[in-house]
Formats: sequence, structure tokens, C-alpha cells
Amino acid sequence: MTANAHKPNKAGIQHTLVFLALLVVLSYGAYSFIIPRVVEGAVLALFQPHDKKLKDNFKEVQPHLFAVVTDKFTGTVPSNEKLKQYIKTDYIFDFTSATREEALDGYTKGAGEWIMKANGEGGLGESAIIIEPILGFTVLSIVLGFGLAIVVTFFLPSGIGYMAQKVEREIHHTKDKIRLQTGFSTEIVDLLTMPDHDLAALEPHQVRSAFKFVWDRTSVDDEDVAAQHGKRIIRFEEVFAPDVDIVMFRNEVLYLRLKEFFSDFVLKEIQDTTNGIIWSRNRLAFFKGLRLYMAHHFTEKYSNNVTGFAYFGAAILIVIIGVRGLKFIPATKPSLILAAISLEGSLLALLAFGLVYTEEEERMDKMLKKMEDANKNQLETMKDVSQDMHSLAGALVGETSELIKRKVEEAIAESLASDDNVKRVVSDKVAEKIIIAMRESFPGGQRS
Repeated sequence: MTANAHKPNKAGIQHTLVFLALLVVLSYGAYSFIIPRVVEGAVLALFQPHDKKLKDNFKEVQPHLFAVVTDKFTGTVPSNEKLKQYIKTDYIFDFTSATREEALDGYTKGAGEWIMKANGEGGLGESAIIIEPILGFTVLSIVLGFGLAIVVTFFLPSGIGYMAQKVEREIHHTKDKIRLQTGFSTEIVDLLTMPDHDLAALEPHQVRSAFKFVWDRTSVDDEDVAAQHGKRIIRFEEVFAPDVDIVMFRNEVLYLRLKEFFSDFVLKEIQDTTNGIIWSRNRLAFFKGLRLYMAHHFTEKYSNNVTGFAYFGAAILIVIIGVRGLKFIPATKPSLILAAISLEGSLLALLAFGLVYTEEEERMDKMLKKMEDANKNQLETMKDVSQDMHSLAGALVGETSELIKRKVEEAIAESLASDDNVKRVVSDKVAEKIIIAMRESFPGGQRS
């Protein structure tokens, strides 16, 4: 009935190594391919020439190098040829890793820099914007690589997939929490969290006793209390017929009783665990496994950490923007500001993502109702315990009296069974009587 025959252990070295390898590869891919092309596309869409003549002459001079060309430009310029005679310097968007010199190429650029210059209408001003990708986009590339590695390891087998192992473990942990919160046995929890198609394969007589236990456990009032309020208790036998649809009965009847008796959160744990089991059998059900992990582990354990990091990132961003305002960071070199924005944006995105999966608090009236029902059940339990203790005390008192009586009788019988004991007792009593008689006969002697 369980998703796996055994509980998964903690993540091993193989999980960590596979995750780190994916992180490095995907971060490098994001840094080298995804981010440059996205930035290139955004810059060209926003700042390419608006003037028709300039726009007609705005060409890709070399791969990832765009500029307004001169009449000498006849096609793509070889990478080893200098550019000055082929381009005008009004519009230059260079996303290559090549170095450029003013005298030979018409502008200066280092190997690890991107140049964006658009001094026409709606452009970037007369000065070129210089971006250092290693400073401005390293944080973003690591974040993208981390996120992609998380997604990929969801689809890997739990033996090597970092997140797959985490979700498998969370399935068992959530089942344990359900057992602790409800007091149900392992078999009952397995039935409550079983996917619909698995439950449909069972016969009603196979689940009858377990469902009846859940029904009785979630009964709020007993028959006497219900009669006092003019209500009638619905018995389990009235609704669980031999031909009942056990999937519908569990999902519509038992789940509703569990929600009313315990809480919405317990029911959500059961449903999310069921979805987690579905994910464990079909990795394409990605969001089912993601919800189980996020709602019942990540947000419970790390929500405060994420909030703290978000505030910390905001503090860094404020400091850097303040330094930029003091002119310590040139307006033409915004790489550090881009790094701070990437960091804070990533942390805020993680915070927002966590809030999506955070369980809502219950309404106060529902909570009070559940507390009242729980107190009633505790009172009834205490009454039962009190009656049992009273019966036990009565039984112990009765047994103790009988034991004392029996011991006294045995002691008397043992004393009378010995002639020496009888003679000694008689002699002591006779001597005592003689002494008393002599004292009464000779009172004066007693005073001297």
C-alpha cells in the first residue's frame, strides 16, 4: 500500500555530486548561451535605430556584433579583420569576447566586456555602456543553473536525483505526521493516502474495518449527547453499503469528516501525500511532487531564512545604489548594480514562490469549533479513565482487605499450632495477673 517498500535514507554523496555537476553545467550554459542571447535580443529590440536610413544600414557585422555600416561593408566581416572602415560609431552593440582598439576598430573594448552604444533618438546617450558579464550576470547564471538543476533532479530516479530523493522522503515524513496527528495506524493512513486507481482495485470488505474506525474516530457526539440536542447519530452501516463506491466514499465522506474533526491542514497533508505518491510513479506529474515538498517541508523549515535573505539582498541593493548615487560607480559601468538587482530579484522570486505554497491560516471560528470538539472528546476520555481508575481502586482495596485478613488468620493459626507458644502466652498472662493481684493486696508496700 505504500509508495515504496522502505523509507528512503538521507541524500547520499551520489545525490550531491550529480546535483553539483548539473549546477556547474547548467550555470555555464546559462552564462555562455542563454543570458547573452536574451540580453542581446532585449537591447536590439529597445535601442536599435529608429531613423529609417540608419535602420536600413543597421547590420550584423560579425556574429553578435551589430552596428550601422558604411558603404564599404559588403557582408560579414571576418573575425581577424579590423572594423573601423566598415562601421559607424553611432550605434554599436558588441556582445563578442574579442578585444577592440580605437585606432583599428573605431572603439575600445576589453575581452570580458560588452559594449552598447546608441546615441541617436531614444538611445543610451553619447557614452557607451560597458557591461562586464562575469560581474553583472554570474549571480543570475548561478540562480538559473540552480533552478534548472532542481527541476532536472525531480525527473531523475530517487537513487541519484537530489530532489527526487527529497520528495520520496517527504512522502514518508508526511505520513508519519498524519499518524501522529490522527492516531491512525499505518494501514489506515496508507488507505487514506492511496491514489484513487489503487483504492478502486480493492473490494469494500477489504477496507470496511479501517473506514469504520475512521468513522467512529471522527464522530463528534455520542448517542446520548445527540439525543439531548434532538439529533440522531448516523451510523456507519447506514452509508457504507456492500455495493458502495469506496473511492467516492473516502473522497467525499471520510475526507469531509476528517476536515471537520481535525483541520483543513490534516486533510491537505493527506491529499498532497496522495499526489506525491502519484508523482513517484509518474515523474511528469512534476507539480504534484513540487507542491508536497514546498508546502510541507520547505515553507515550514526555511520560510524565515528566505525572508531574512530577501531583506539582506535589499540592504545590499540599497547600499550599492547609494554608492552609485555618490558617483563612486560610473553610470557607464552598471555591472555591479546588475549583480545586486539579480541577487535581490532572485531572492524576492524565491520568497514569492514560497508564499504561493504556504498554507493559509484557518478562520478563528473554525479553530474555536475544533478546539471545543477536541475538549469534549478529551472530557469524555477523562471520564472513561476516571471510571476505570475507580474500578481499579475498588478492586485493589477489596483484594488488600482480603489479603490482610488472610495473613492475620494464618498468623493466629500458626501461633495456636505450637504448644510452646500457647504455654508461653498462658504463663505470661498468669504472671501478669498475679502481679496485679499482689499490688492490689499490699498497697503500702508499693509506696515504699
